[in-house]
Amino acid sequence: MKATEKTALLQVLKARFERHADRHAGISWADVQARLDAHPDALKSLQQMEATGGEPDVVGRDAKTGGITFYDCAAESPAGRRSSCYDLAALESRKENKPQSSAVEMAAEMGIELLTETQYRELQQLGEFDLKTSSWISTPPEVRKLGGALFCDRRYEKVFVYHNGAQSYYAGRGFRGALRV
Repeated sequence: MKATEKTALLQVLKARFERHADRHAGISWADVQARLDAHPDALKSLQQMEATGGEPDVVGRDAKTGGITFYDCAAESPAGRRSSCYDLAALESRKENKPQSSAVEMAAEMGIELLTETQYRELQQLGEFDLKTSSWISTPPEVRKLGGALFCDRRYEKVFVYHNGAQSYYAGRGFRGALRV
């Protein structure tokens, strides 16, 4: 990453951090900056989260390790990650009309993880997300083994977890990620 790109990204992240202080009470930007300086590879992941519309922001800190956690905090599922099926096996199972990629592979390429159901519910405590879209979440192996995958959204002031065939994809469904630094 070029120095100018790094500076620009840090400015965006810092401005979002300051604008949404309620998402990370008790964490200072200096703490975040120190973690990012100590783990420069994380900036590549954050840049990709930002470039695909995720609007990553700090949502927590590990009390034992000092690690900082970022989630995608865009109001809707990141636009640059929609129209993807769940994973590579689902993508390969499609005979026609294949999407370009899958959520699990995209996340791995970005160096992030799909949110779990617990993390998705934590995110929804910080605001109202996915009012018009939905997001794939990490699916338990026993569900995936049977051909399914899980996704979430927020409707009627409630957070819902649903299932779908892992090979399905929709223009309004993407995925949200988590990055621990």
